[in-house]
Amino acid sequence: MFKQVAKQVATQAGRNFSTTNQNNYKVAVCGASGGIGQPLSLLMKLNPLVTELSLFDIVHTPGVAADLSHIDTKSTTNGFKGSEELDSALKGADVVVIPAGVPRKPGMTRDDLFNVNAGIIKDISTSIARQCPKAMVAIITNPVNTCVPIAAEILKKAGVYDPNRLFGVSTLDVVRARAFIGHALNVDPQKVEIPVIGGHSGVTILPILSQCKPKYTGSDADIQALTVRIQEAGTEVVKAKAGAGSATLSMAYAGARFAGSLLRGLNGEKNVIECSYVQSNVTEATFFSTPLVLGKNGIQENLGLPKLNDFEKKLLEAAIPELKNNIKKGVDFAKN
Repeated sequence: MFKQVAKQVATQAGRNFSTTNQNNYKVAVCGASGGIGQPLSLLMKLNPLVTELSLFDIVHTPGVAADLSHIDTKSTTNGFKGSEELDSALKGADVVVIPAGVPRKPGMTRDDLFNVNAGIIKDISTSIARQCPKAMVAIITNPVNTCVPIAAEILKKAGVYDPNRLFGVSTLDVVRARAFIGHALNVDPQKVEIPVIGGHSGVTILPILSQCKPKYTGSDADIQALTVRIQEAGTEVVKAKAGAGSATLSMAYAGARFAGSLLRGLNGEKNVIECSYVQSNVTEATFFSTPLVLGKNGIQENLGLPKLNDFEKKLLEAAIPELKNNIKKGVDFAKN
């Protein structure tokens, strides 16, 4: 069962995972003791490309690491606790996944999380610059639209910024879209292909339903309703948990899927494609999520905007001003 899950999160839907010519990689999870971090760390422990799993958090990490170390996969697991051990946790990492931060509670927007989570991203990015400047960095911490530009500015200050190696994880939007569409069409969600572009909050999330495979055949009203549901799916979970947290299990799955895709690209696998929020010149927004080909050096190719219909063009027009404000907020924080 566990091996089947590992294979699933280490591949894109419908592809067989290949272990030929396999290399070994160190993955660091920053925020490993949290609601996302623990299941994410479990899924990374099951990934056959991971040789060393380095877990960091401000509390409980040695216990999480000890627990995971009893799982019969080849990777070693080490736990690091407290800011004084952050450098040790990150040293030599090939991939850094960052779910660290305060989760959303009912009534909170992603902007409400900004002050605390922005400081966390600043500290982790500063340590990455010292200890693993060539790592692939995947940011889950909300608000993603703002935290990724913060990390970029911190890495720029340190003189180690490579835009091909910094990613905002928007994979959960794709995962949700596939789930909702699959159930609506009564097909296996794993066989649904849909680009979700833009950013990772509210109106910046743009599911391109016109390019869905198999074709989504809903009415205009169905398309609008499904678009809004995908955009507001995070709030749906926050409300359903009624104060007990936000999307943790689905985000851990999505984060592990994206980290697995980064590892597959590092390992030389061809045609590894994921949507991710990255530095971009595809639109007026300087960071934007589009389908990317991932390779040994991170972004191998940005595939750009998929074909948009008139409804989707209006969604894009509404998203750009919001994205630009989110990005400016992050840049201003990092510079000041």
